[in-house]
Amino acid sequence: MSAAVRTPAFSVLIPARMASSRLPDKPLADIAGLPMVVRVARQALLSGARQVVVAADDPRILSACAEHGVTALLTRSDHPSGSDRLAEACELLGLADDELVVNVQGDEPLVDPALIAAVATQLAQRPDCVMSTAAHAIEQVEDFLNPNVVKVVLDRRQVALYFSRAPIAWWRDGMSNGQPLSLPSPAPWRHIGVYGYRAGFLRRFPSLEPAPLELTESLEQLRTLWHGERIAVHLATHAAAPGVDTPTDLERVRALLRKS
Repeated sequence: MSAAVRTPAFSVLIPARMASSRLPDKPLADIAGLPMVVRVARQALLSGARQVVVAADDPRILSACAEHGVTALLTRSDHPSGSDRLAEACELLGLADDELVVNVQGDEPLVDPALIAAVATQLAQRPDCVMSTAAHAIEQVEDFLNPNVVKVVLDRRQVALYFSRAPIAWWRDGMSNGQPLSLPSPAPWRHIGVYGYRAGFLRRFPSLEPAPLELTESLEQLRTLWHGERIAVHLATHAAAPGVDTPTDLERVRALLRKS
């Protein structure tokens, strides 16, 4: 991000829930002496956000945050998604409709503070968009083909046209037996799951009808596009740090911090 670009005022909200089939009590998992959700919040505080708030579903998360000086509030335990939880958090915090909110997942303890600020700035510069997110160039064919790696295609103004688990854009002239010989040029974009919202849209999002494409791809952001709204995309120069979904991921992040 250019030094001449002024970072706007924004809040960071971090959804955190205790239920996780692959890693029970994930928000409280110890990472270098801190609960994971606390480490996420501390990274987010380095972004220049005016406030960082954990939106939790369990009093144990609130207690852990309070112990380490992190602001947290209790939300309902029956929310179907993180965006629903953050919509409630916007109400509890009394955020105005035009305020900017960045959603940082509670399992991203190594999230880059500069990326958070860039996503907020991208949205502030695009009044025609209700959301922002980020992407980086894919460098490996294996990632291009991996359905767990979400791809995004953009228009010329860096607005998302579509997100998919499939390899898009499809390289018609570079395929052999359904497999790419190499990556197309320019390189395809990998989506990074940090989201900026205008608070008014975030409040409205849970009431929008789920999109058929969203249900097919299991990608919630497709609901926004299906309802005719726009998502601005910040183009990062490098891949995001690894998150934590499984015990193996947790050990990898612990090892990375031991080396740092």
